[in-house]
Amino acid sequence: MPLFVMIGKNGPDAVAKRGAVRPRHLEHLKALDRDGRIVLAGPLLEEDGATPCGSLVVLEAESYEAARAVVEADPYVTDGVFASYDLRAFTKVLPGADG
Repeated sequence: MPLFVMIGKNGPDAVAKRGAVRPRHLEHLKALDRDGRIVLAGPLLEEDGATPCGSLVVLEAESYEAARAVVEADPYVTDGVFASYDLRAFTKVLPGADG
């Protein structure tokens, strides 16, 4: 199945919103993970190594449109934690790929 990478960029009030929205965001991702569709996911941090500034998710989806639908359903998107996101097709080279 094709891979896609999503980089979500926090909005100006994301730190305040994140705590309330995080449980639903994690459940959204855990459901995908149970289906074996999450390659990796986690917060992006500022230079201080502690302050979240966004998120990165690598996921499997049937198509770009299907990946976009997954991202658009994420509570961090629907509830405005992310000011924007970038979604791109992704090709895994390492580890363990033949390419």
